Amino acid sequence: MRKLALSTLAAAAAFAAVVVTAPTASAEPNPPGCPKGYFCAYSEPDQRGTLLLATAGNWKGEIHSVGSVFNNGYVAPGADHIQLSYGYTTEVRSLCLHYNPGPGQYKANIIYATIGSATWRGEC
Repeated sequence: MRKLALSTLAAAAAFAAVVVTAPTASAEPNPPGCPKGYFCAYSEPDQRGTLLLATAGNWKGEIHSVGSVFNNGYVAPGADHIQLSYGYTTEVRSLCLHYNPGPGQYKANIIYATIGSATWRGEC
């Protein structure tokens, strides 16, 4: 009986060690000029070039020639995703971005689009 208890205890300890050492989702480093809690837009793909927009709140306006966007928001149920409105000439598109590090898409190359609004919201 004692052997069974010891082997059960050893198995539980081994399982706990695996759970403790399991990797967690790791956030991507803040892109240039985009602190944690902000949504940002850049002039070039892959968060390069000039920082065109950094906002911690909802934003509406018009910015042309946006190359990429990044949601560097915090976990905040009901307000941690970005609903982005953007387009090319006459075509308007919408994209929902999760917060960094995901799961899901938290950044996008929108190659020289015009953005019109960025609204914080809940799950996509």
